Amino acid sequence: MSSKTDLLERLAVRELIENWTIYRDSRDWKRFRTLWHDDGVMQATWFQGSADAFIKVSQEGHAKGVRIHHMQGESSIDIAGKRAIAQTRMVITQRADVEGALCDVTCTGRFYDFLEKRKARWGLVLRQPIYETDRIDPVTPGAKLKLDAKLLAKMPEGYRHLAYLQTKVGYAVKPDMPGRDGPALDALYRQGAAWLKGTKK
Repeated sequence: MSSKTDLLERLAVRELIENWTIYRDSRDWKRFRTLWHDDGVMQATWFQGSADAFIKVSQEGHAKGVRIHHMQGESSIDIAGKRAIAQTRMVITQRADVEGALCDVTCTGRFYDFLEKRKARWGLVLRQPIYETDRIDPVTPGAKLKLDAKLLAKMPEGYRHLAYLQTKVGYAVKPDMPGRDGPALDALYRQGAAWLKGTKK
């Protein structure tokens, strides 16, 4: 692959990653769907399934008042032929009433994306967030917030407060998502390496 071709491929992948955040958070679902291949899978604390199902539950959640937003930063992209792995710094925020106080949860981590070029088009095959650290803050300055310590302690470290909030608003939260380190993260890295080698479907 020439340096010019490599740059163009990386730019195409980077544009896709940036569009994911804009389309998803602005609820531009028609264009959001074009970022995925038909077998694309979305993983999140509160949802695991196909891109089409993710769109459906996101629409339903918004209608019920769920407010989740994303910000993205630097990306590192590895390309091997028609496959790519992209890691992108990200921040997820969610606002909701928690124990009687309106709160914002801020969770930082990375998006770890499996992408493939099919019929001259890059698309997402799997988006797997890595949750590294989070915090919860009342929106109103000086507001008192008292969390259920036992429930909070049961939540995964990297997304403890996010999981707490999402559990309180009615979602079943997946307890074993990749974090800052540990077996789940190690397994994800192995899957990514296998994807680039062409040994993972």
